[in-house]
Amino acid sequence: MSSTISPLALPFPDLPPVAGVTLRVARARYKTWDRCDLTYAELSPGTVTAGVLTQSRCPSPEVEWCRKALTLGQARALVVNAGNSNAFTGSRGRAAVEAIAARAARHLGCQPSDVFVASTGVIGVPLPIDKAEAGLDAAFTAEPCDWRAATETIGTTDTFPKAATTAAIVDGRRVTLVGIIKGSGMIAPDMATMLGFVFTDAAVEPAFLQAALAAANAASFSCITVDGDTSTSDTVLAFATGAAGTAPLTEDSDGADAFRAALADLCRQLALLVVRDGEGATKLIEVQITGAESDRSAHRVAMSIANSPLVKTAIAGEDANWGRVVMAVGKAGEPAERDKLSIRFGNTQVAREGLAVEGFDEAPVATHLKGQEIEIGADLGLGEGSATVWTCDLTHGYISINADYRS
Repeated sequence: MSSTISPLALPFPDLPPVAGVTLRVARARYKTWDRCDLTYAELSPGTVTAGVLTQSRCPSPEVEWCRKALTLGQARALVVNAGNSNAFTGSRGRAAVEAIAARAARHLGCQPSDVFVASTGVIGVPLPIDKAEAGLDAAFTAEPCDWRAATETIGTTDTFPKAATTAAIVDGRRVTLVGIIKGSGMIAPDMATMLGFVFTDAAVEPAFLQAALAAANAASFSCITVDGDTSTSDTVLAFATGAAGTAPLTEDSDGADAFRAALADLCRQLALLVVRDGEGATKLIEVQITGAESDRSAHRVAMSIANSPLVKTAIAGEDANWGRVVMAVGKAGEPAERDKLSIRFGNTQVAREGLAVEGFDEAPVATHLKGQEIEIGADLGLGEGSATVWTCDLTHGYISINADYRS
């Protein structure tokens, strides 16, 4: 974790325990740092799992392992390594993942496929098996830790630990959901986000959990961007222990809608925390698109704006340069007509139907841009499609962090 905390950081929440989940951390010493860098979550027998994984064509061995294991829909453990992504490491990287899963499986008396593995950090350096196994052995005998310790341990360039909680009433009982996440740069999820893990004591059928997580992802993690770069390791996994004693949820269960809503809320909270910790960020930016030909088209236009360095640097400089928004709409490759386009900052319309709003009051715009939470709106005037995405500004801090990343 960085010693400089993002100005957009939120306090770490008070998180309840989730029955069936035991957390431990240890020092595997993947880097020359004096901190825990291996997280081990032990899950009770019968835990159901689901996940969304990066669409990068150069995924890490951990992503490939999880993708295969997810087809079985069950889990007994999660191992997360920080400081080394183990991506682009060939057979040595695959061997490391297999060794981790095998060691945890022997400890638990389960199948290696019941063990999920995720790693984050520098690309191109094979994960050292000896350090991973020693770290795991230390974790097996460590005292259980709290959510904050686990969250801090999975971080790399993060400046603050990020977690959230929600609850739902299912089958007349309250079920708890807790999520932890890491991510700060290389954020343009083409599926989900960096590394995020959701735990619940609800009983959920695997197919329903997968569908609910995919839907939550589409409206949260797949709607954020920091720098337009998709990681090789992006992973979000959900684990449902069933310890609350409710009947297993399916699409047709009475509590299905409540659970879906709670999971969607949790994922949105986590996604926004990642943007708040964008490398070098000083402002959280919400981009709202209306009037597009379709929701999909609106999303592509919104991401074009959110990923534009010119838009992001203008917001960093508190400059209401709406011409850059016009540029980003035009380059998105989606249907747009210049003379129907309208743009606003906050609640102030600055351009309408292809022209600047004559005599608009710049004072409220200037005030809005000096704040930490910025809203950009664009109406395309073509249809009913809409989308909302979130990003952050682009500052000198981003360059400093990434120019020195491997140093």
